[in-house]
Amino acid sequence: MLEAQQRELNPEQVAVLQSFLKAGFHFVTFERYARYLGVERDGFVALLETGAGSIKQFGQVGYHVGEGIAMLVERAEGKAFVWKGETVAATPELLAGYQRFRVDLERLLNREGGSRQNAESWV
Repeated sequence: MLEAQQRELNPEQVAVLQSFLKAGFHFVTFERYARYLGVERDGFVALLETGAGSIKQFGQVGYHVGEGIAMLVERAEGKAFVWKGETVAATPELLAGYQRFRVDLERLLNREGGSRQNAESWV
C-alpha cells in the first residue's frame, strides 16, 4: 500500500477545504486512492488533488458503494452507479443529489480560481 504523502497546504487551499466543511461535506479516504483527499456528502464522492499549490478534482464524481466509488453509467435498462459487481439504480432522487453535489463541488473549487474541465452532464 502506498502511504498518502503529507503536503503542506497554503492559506488559499485551507480556505477552500474549510468552505467544503461549511457546505456540509466531510473528508474521506480510500485506500486505493490514498494520494487523494476525498470529499463526500449524501453518499456522493469526489477525489481532490492538493498538489502544486492548488486544489483540483481528480476523475469523476461518484457514489460511495462499499469500499469504492461507483461511477454513473448509462445502460439499456437506465442509468446506474456501478463499482465492480455492485450496482445502485440511479433514481430521480439520486440523480438530483448527484447534480447538486457536482454544482456545489464546481462552485467551491472555482472559489480558489483554479481552472479545470467541467464534467460531462449526465442529468
